Amino acid sequence: MKAESSQVTALPSLRIDDSHYVLRLYVAGTTPRSSKAITSIHALCREYLRGRYDLRVIDIYQQPDDADLPHLLGVPTLVKSSPFPMRRIIGDLSDPQQILEKLRADPSVLHDRERSTHEPRS
Repeated sequence: MKAESSQVTALPSLRIDDSHYVLRLYVAGTTPRSSKAITSIHALCREYLRGRYDLRVIDIYQQPDDADLPHLLGVPTLVKSSPFPMRRIIGDLSDPQQILEKLRADPSVLHDRERSTHEPRS
């Protein structure tokens, strides 16, 4: 029997729009934290954005000219430049639910979810 990932089974209700995502992941060298961020974001993109993303990993030590250093507050940082609005997610990138919620571009999806969590209970 094949073990199922809790990430895959925990997120079936999350919807993400059909847009094409342009992402940049800024990391600092080959630290365990950088490696974990790369692995997590690659897995998230393969699972939830299937064929609808461009991901570029930029090591700020190896590619300082490609890094937007004055605007980076910390690493790892995931930047979504498209679809609008641009988003920056800084720090721990291991929770796919948090990352997907922050990447959403369709405000109606987020508003539907917010309404359902903030509606008074009878």
